[in-house]
Amino acid sequence: MSEKTLRSSRLILSVTGLSMLFLVLSSFFLFHSVINPFMPSSVFKFIVVGDDNVYIKPEENGESVERLVIPIAPSIKDTHETKDDIVEAFGDTDLNERAPTVCDKNKALLRVYMYDMPPEFHFGLLEWKAGSNRIWPDVSNPSQVPRYPGGLNLQHSIEYWLTLDLLSSNIKEIVRPCSVIRVEKPSEADFIFVPFFASLSYNRHSKVHGKEKVSLNRKLQNKLVEYLMRRPEWRKSGGTDHVIVAHHPNSMLYARRKLGSARFVLADFGRYVAKTANPEKDIIAPYKHVVKPISNNSSAPFEGRPTLIYFQGAIYRKDGGAIRQELYYLLKDESDVHFTFGSAQRSGVRQASQGMGSSKFCLNIAGDTPSSNRLFDAIVSHCVPVIISDDIELPYEDVLDYSRFSVFVWASDAIKPGFLLNLLRGIPRDEWTMMWMRLKEVAHHFEYQYPSQPSDAVDMIWQALARKKYTSNVNRTERGYRMP
Repeated sequence: MSEKTLRSSRLILSVTGLSMLFLVLSSFFLFHSVINPFMPSSVFKFIVVGDDNVYIKPEENGESVERLVIPIAPSIKDTHETKDDIVEAFGDTDLNERAPTVCDKNKALLRVYMYDMPPEFHFGLLEWKAGSNRIWPDVSNPSQVPRYPGGLNLQHSIEYWLTLDLLSSNIKEIVRPCSVIRVEKPSEADFIFVPFFASLSYNRHSKVHGKEKVSLNRKLQNKLVEYLMRRPEWRKSGGTDHVIVAHHPNSMLYARRKLGSARFVLADFGRYVAKTANPEKDIIAPYKHVVKPISNNSSAPFEGRPTLIYFQGAIYRKDGGAIRQELYYLLKDESDVHFTFGSAQRSGVRQASQGMGSSKFCLNIAGDTPSSNRLFDAIVSHCVPVIISDDIELPYEDVLDYSRFSVFVWASDAIKPGFLLNLLRGIPRDEWTMMWMRLKEVAHHFEYQYPSQPSDAVDMIWQALARKKYTSNVNRTERGYRMP
């Protein structure tokens, strides 16, 4: 065979091969563009492609589907181990530092309709006085928005931050992430937000005063049930597309079962029956920390934290919290352990901030409920959390690997004499330092602020809610309990 004929044959084979490759790829993408009758449509509502989460919204009014690519920050996904990997995937600018953009409803990840409920359910509880024909305060100037009460009230203030974020989503002067926008019509919404400050109602108005027979907190819950049951939006969906924030474990005690079909934003599931609240439909949100966060530049490293183990709080608890008392008697006499009673009164918060900032490990032990704000105080103090709470559910655990910056210990192991001390003393400096560095990377995911910022606590909650809408996946990352 001549050289000219050989070259022609190779060319024909190459063209044929490329044609077959394009045919296969075209068939593949054509298959995925039409919902296969043998596969449920829910499979196509959430697709993970490479390093991006792609949410596909169903067709609306005959329009083609809209694909919303939501890049999750490298610090969340745990898929990139080096700086070079991050730069290759996301460019030189860290995703968490990218400037937020003004949002519109066609680009937002979530579209949320919020009821214009009377102020008595929300900002009226902050003693904000509504003017003539006004329901909401002017939030265009962040320095002028009504303030939430301080102290321990703040740890359950999630309803306040989410409501502010929705109110500001239509204000051009407020620059914030584009995870959610408030829409004017329920028919345009993915979810319907119920602006009831349930935690504040419990904290401030759960006692009966004077000649009253029923507390204001209970009256508001009764009114809330009546309000929702009259709404055509609730009757249409049975409440399944409604979002109710009830972060304090004792909030919504009287109404929670009647409204249990809604999606709750909670601290944990400790005081709920599974039918009312569960991981398949509801969101776990972080507490707002009460200690002052430590900046990355001033965070003390291994040698600057002389205390090995730190715990300060209520020691004598009931039910699952009884382990605190057992650990107290095991650890209280150790020279490198701080395990004492403490509260938020007087200088308690300041002492906790100083103590956590000078400790290597901070205990998060189950109390009356599986969770507490102590975990989030430890995170922003860059004190490696030691989580001893078998039933705890953690915020954004489907995308955030807590085992990379926390130590998980089964309660049954923790109370074995010597186990916890030997475990933590045996963690080498390099391993602790890796967890400490990781804490500095993820701490901003637990910050509540107004206006909200990319990947802060408010933004992360909306993203978690979006994942609940577009997938029923409730898997979480492997916790990696430390075994004896």
